[in-house]
Amino acid sequence: MPFKEAVIPLIDELHDSARAIESVNTVVNENGVLHAYNTDYQAVVDLLREHEVDPALPAAVAGSGGMAKAVVAALRDSGFANVSVIARNEKTGRPLAQQYGFDWRPELGELAPGLLVNATPIGMAGGPESGQLPFPEATVGAATTVFDVVAMPPQTPLIRAAQERGLPVITGAEVIALQAAQQFALYTGVTPTPEQVRRASEFSRSAA
Repeated sequence: MPFKEAVIPLIDELHDSARAIESVNTVVNENGVLHAYNTDYQAVVDLLREHEVDPALPAAVAGSGGMAKAVVAALRDSGFANVSVIARNEKTGRPLAQQYGFDWRPELGELAPGLLVNATPIGMAGGPESGQLPFPEATVGAATTVFDVVAMPPQTPLIRAAQERGLPVITGAEVIALQAAQQFALYTGVTPTPEQVRRASEFSRSAA
């Protein structure tokens, strides 16, 4: 989605979710007053809480793009203090990490994080790295929880690797369904039930 940051000067009310990452993905016009939100950020915050991910865990986030920013900000605001941003691109990775008070590394190296988060396109269906893992297999096996923001397919190579090892996972399908449900509620004033969100998510994947 373009113009996520460029639109901010035109907004009347920047809500906490958008302010947290200085990025907007939802604008609601309420009687001429423009309210801005970021449901990607809010979905990550809510899923970390729903899955009871321990904020004491050291975490590693692969990626330095827009979704990585939402994840890193959500981790900070969820109480995570030991987070490393893993990104080959220093021009984007280092500033992202520093903005939220974390460390940047070009590679995972010797780190063995309890929480692994993939915020890159690695594992995405149709992409050049669709069959690859964003983290070494040994690192996945040593993790406590694995989170992949890639939504298609729901069972990415990373998610499959984690499930084969019996690890708790948070999937990109959960992220995209929850952020869409939050957008729907903001636009319509109607909040879908968890069951409605689940059925809509399953239908969207079956129709893809």
